[in-house]
Amino acid sequence: MKKILQLIGISAVIGLLYFGFTTYPKLDLISGFSAKSIASAHFIDHRSQKLIEQGDNDINLIDLAQNTIDEKGLFATASVNGVKERKAIYREGLGATLINDNFDTSKPYLIPKRTSSKARLVYPYGDAEQQDRVFSNIDYDQLNRTVANAFDKKGQKNKRTRSVIVIYKDKIIAEKYDTGFDKNSKLLGWSMTKSITATLFGILEKQGKFNIYQPAPIPEWANDARKKITTNDLLHMNSGLEWEENYGAISDVTKMLFQAEDMTRSQLEKPLAFQPNTHWNYSSGTTNLLSGILRKQFKTHQEYLDFWYSALIDKIGMHSMLVETDMMGNYVGSSYGWATTRDWAKFGLLYLHQGNWNGEQLFKPNWAKYVATPTNTSNGQYGGQFWLNAGGRFPDAPKDLYFASGFQGQMVAIFPSHDLVVVRMGLKEDPEFNFNGLLGGIVRSIKK
Repeated sequence: MKKILQLIGISAVIGLLYFGFTTYPKLDLISGFSAKSIASAHFIDHRSQKLIEQGDNDINLIDLAQNTIDEKGLFATASVNGVKERKAIYREGLGATLINDNFDTSKPYLIPKRTSSKARLVYPYGDAEQQDRVFSNIDYDQLNRTVANAFDKKGQKNKRTRSVIVIYKDKIIAEKYDTGFDKNSKLLGWSMTKSITATLFGILEKQGKFNIYQPAPIPEWANDARKKITTNDLLHMNSGLEWEENYGAISDVTKMLFQAEDMTRSQLEKPLAFQPNTHWNYSSGTTNLLSGILRKQFKTHQEYLDFWYSALIDKIGMHSMLVETDMMGNYVGSSYGWATTRDWAKFGLLYLHQGNWNGEQLFKPNWAKYVATPTNTSNGQYGGQFWLNAGGRFPDAPKDLYFASGFQGQMVAIFPSHDLVVVRMGLKEDPEFNFNGLLGGIVRSIKK
């Protein structure tokens, strides 16, 4: 009996040591992720705490957190058994922001000015429902089977798709939502927001206000080798700057998203690991650095806040979209864009039409070609803040497919050769979710 007790005691000590070396340092990130997720999903999309915990926060380690929502104070808190409590506040127009103890919640803040179209145009140029149209070249049975197969059967949690929409020749030909979600549900695009950020540079370029091939306008780099980095290099993730994008550890990206006050500086302060334009390295810090560069193009903070909506988001009727900010008022262009599935599809249609939205050219047609052209170092998988199928990642989809992509399998897929846009939102990503089967099945259902 004594030996058994000794073994139990030793096991307990080993368990505590293992926890101390592995999990305890991550508690700040665990509670930070949980608080931010709870605040965003609850106050932006009005989901219940239970639904968020069973869905968005059903992630290894994140599910250790205990959460509370303060409806009156518009904030959420999270901790792991009372340890490392974090707080995320919600502000109308800015979304939820994870804050630290130094953040002054009483300080006045600016919010973007929004515009909403009064015209009752049919979707996608408005929000009026389309009239039914049957295309003779579409096998609707195969299309509907393919879309239905993207969703879990009752009681399962294997595919975890929340929504799929298929748009052909500007017409919705298939649309399906999981239980608890519908066409009005606002869903987090995660890194699909990177593609939104990049598009703003295309718009500035068309306006003659920015040249992406010039050295990035960052004074801190003026006197070292980083001065050779161009905005083009940043858009291509080819800057050569040091960065670790690892969400399962305390890394550059997790420290930025869950600890940094100013996310635009996390990548800016990194040294070169490679010469610019010689090494592709995916970096959310780079996209937030691009957000910081955008901010410096305007005389005032208000102009920066307004531009994202007036020049792009509201311009194409993505009125449900909200891009959240960090503690310093910068848009978190790497990760925190929310919108309905239909509005995410509008963004895909803008690119399908090469920047033309209902007769107005937002960016030059060659910008769509630019973002969909492989970088010289990514083996055909990446362009300008968009992912590509040029390298054959999805063998049953056409090579000209390019797409905005986000954590847990968010996708806005653009098929130029098929006049097609597909959006899938969910909680599982490739290879756990069969994107090749979904995309390939949809393409096969449409005869050219």
